[in-house]
Amino acid sequence: MMGRACFTSFCLAAAGTAFAIGPSDRDKPPTTAQVMESATPADWRRPDPANTLYMELAGGRVVIELAPRFAPLHVANIKQLVAEKFFDGLAVVRVQDNFVAQWGDADKTRPGPSALRKLPDESVIAFGKDLPFVKLPDPDGYARETGWIDGFPVGVERKPSGQAWITHCYGVLGVGRDDWPDTGSGAELYVVTGQAPRQLDRNIVTVGRVLRGIELLSSLPRGTGGLGFYEKPEQRALIKSIRVAADLPEAERTSLEVLRTDTPLFTKYVESRRNRRDTWYIVPAGHTDVCNITIPVRDVPVVKP
Repeated sequence: MMGRACFTSFCLAAAGTAFAIGPSDRDKPPTTAQVMESATPADWRRPDPANTLYMELAGGRVVIELAPRFAPLHVANIKQLVAEKFFDGLAVVRVQDNFVAQWGDADKTRPGPSALRKLPDESVIAFGKDLPFVKLPDPDGYARETGWIDGFPVGVERKPSGQAWITHCYGVLGVGRDDWPDTGSGAELYVVTGQAPRQLDRNIVTVGRVLRGIELLSSLPRGTGGLGFYEKPEQRALIKSIRVAADLPEAERTSLEVLRTDTPLFTKYVESRRNRRDTWYIVPAGHTDVCNITIPVRDVPVVKP
């Protein structure tokens, strides 16, 4: 019988475990667990409460980090919708297997608040040297380069377009839309809950990603209608509320830290995922893609007096 298996994207052998490294191991590249064991407080960051959403479902809270650098107008519009409690009482209306969970005003019956219904396209941004781009060394089938900007997974094309965009990795938040030139307003949103549908990259506006609670969306019953839509209203998952974290008292916020992607430790972390050296692995792959590198998230450590 196999011992305790670990197939999650980030797993430590045990909380607080120290790793004994013998003389023969000192020249070996570290495992993921060893890399994370060496992380310092400076390797972590706290998401901006002004750009963090709390989506309250019957099963609990989904924490979403918004990406204003990539889609400032859409992010502002979504926050305006949230401020006016537009999503409260709406529902998750679509869960398509191995694809997305979608929510919002799918029936287009809710009166529009002061938020805009039409916005310009923000599916890409201009790529420049000023962007804090951390490049993944491996080639990609959908972009000339991939990596991370502000902790979000991105594709980059320096030439000829000079563009960067958030890639459709697991947990990424996108804006539902009708046919072009409609770009969506944020009144309908979706989260990727299946294998990364990268064919959507640059075809739709992406505005953030789920930091915690993705299982509350990915475990919902699949819709039996076309494209995974629920055929009956009673099948839908009710949204109790969506709020911006900064608008809640600090005691009601979820205190999280996210591993920074602009540090030497993160470079080691990526390498440990490209070439798995855990004892369970036989053959290191020597390759990965941007959607296969999950950024660790943890509760804010309690500082003992």
